[in-house]
Amino acid sequence: MGMSAGAGGMGRGGRGHRRRGRHHALISEINVTPMVDVMLVLLIIFMVAAPLLTVGVPIDLPDTQAKAMNVDTQPITVSINAAGQIYLQETEIPIDELVAKLQAISKTGYDERIFIRGDKLTDYGTAMKVMARISAAGYKNIGLVSLQEQDQ
Repeated sequence: MGMSAGAGGMGRGGRGHRRRGRHHALISEINVTPMVDVMLVLLIIFMVAAPLLTVGVPIDLPDTQAKAMNVDTQPITVSINAAGQIYLQETEIPIDELVAKLQAISKTGYDERIFIRGDKLTDYGTAMKVMARISAAGYKNIGLVSLQEQDQ
């Protein structure tokens, strides 16, 4: 009446073998610490990068005592540098194509806000030509951009 080694769980690798000591249960919790770390790093990156995403035409704006405007949406920006070159957003365009390009990119039609940025050294006549063309095309919401004066 002998028994075989594979029968009834008596052997070391058999079905009835139980581990003695700790039971290792699966952990069903999600560790959110790495996700929070990644989100904080992304937040810092966007906070640093956001001010650098302004219109990229280098212009030395004049200083004024006017208060800053509350802006909800991004306006169309026309820039004039010291050499008299005209830029729509960041693309240089000839003055003859300005109105056609404005009509192509304006989302709200003639109610679109258009900001004109002119360098301190820009010829006054060039700035007035640009404003006159935009106004003659039917756009009425035109503004001039300047920097706030710094108390020294």
